[in-house]
Amino acid sequence: MFDGLKIYGSGDFLHEVYDRETLFLCTIATTETSRIEGITGAGASPDLTEYTPAADVELIVHDAPRCLPEIPQTIVEGESAPTPAVITKASLELAEIPFIVADAGASVKPDLPYITINSVHGRDIRTGRAVDDPQGIYERALILGKTLSEMTEHLVIGESTPAGTTTALGVLTALGYDADFRVSASMPVNPHNLKRDVVMEGFKKAGIGPGDCRDDPFMAVGAVGDPMIPAVAGICMGSSVPVTLAGGTQMTAVCALIKALDPEFDFSGTAIATTIFVAEDETSDINRIAEQIDEIDIYAVDPSFERASHKGLHEYLNGSVKEGVGAGGAMLAAMLHGVSVDAIRGRVEELCSRIFP
Repeated sequence: MFDGLKIYGSGDFLHEVYDRETLFLCTIATTETSRIEGITGAGASPDLTEYTPAADVELIVHDAPRCLPEIPQTIVEGESAPTPAVITKASLELAEIPFIVADAGASVKPDLPYITINSVHGRDIRTGRAVDDPQGIYERALILGKTLSEMTEHLVIGESTPAGTTTALGVLTALGYDADFRVSASMPVNPHNLKRDVVMEGFKKAGIGPGDCRDDPFMAVGAVGDPMIPAVAGICMGSSVPVTLAGGTQMTAVCALIKALDPEFDFSGTAIATTIFVAEDETSDINRIAEQIDEIDIYAVDPSFERASHKGLHEYLNGSVKEGVGAGGAMLAAMLHGVSVDAIRGRVEELCSRIFP
């Protein structure tokens, strides 16, 4: 149907959202898990990861971060990969899709108007008590989802949560899914063993084991999750219009929580949209995780960065970054509004040349 789009599933969801009025919501959150050395590349250093979500959304709105003197980039062997926020920004600008931000629990608040779902950031999941009041976060998000769906015909929900694949692994495992060595990473070398060790330490502190939280999904989030997961699940379940979950393997944890809360939930009105860098990542397997949960369409957009002249974008081809800030879903939304993937890549290059000279 679209050049640069790979479909895993029926593809029926596209007909529901084609050329529909669209609203893009980015949900931001942080946890102290991201400070663990080597667990994420979403920031120049572990201490700076708490600034990444705020800086990303500030870049989209203001063209530059205001909470940091420099724009977030992933540094790999001396080369810097531009934040995926530039992909989201380029896509939304070309398609003229409105952008709003929801705070699900970010330690650094962005300098822009945002909706507050939860103001408290998550702890290190090794404590076994990662998130305070996950059910309250979910219930407030449920109201937001109902409200937002009255304003649009298609809701796209992205996220920026450093170390989110580790917390996703924790929640998926606690709910009984086989996610070991299947969650993605923002680095070429996926630290699977580190992630698993961190999750297992959290399980030990919480007094739970794999699959123990099938009947108490909020316990899973509270012990080893992050605030984004119940927030996005609530928004999605509260929506009366189709929802695109714009993200990588973190969004499978959202789907797993939805399934645990409502085993009869109809996923025909919900899909995951990501980038080809996640879908074809040899160090992870988003499709194998998703198919354990339900029949969930997954859409992967290829921006063909091998054609890009900006050197930093080539780092995406080497396994750096892959996804974030809803980049894949933003590109899909733009394509549904008639914007070509070539036009998106062109605008991304323009933004990189201006923002990352």
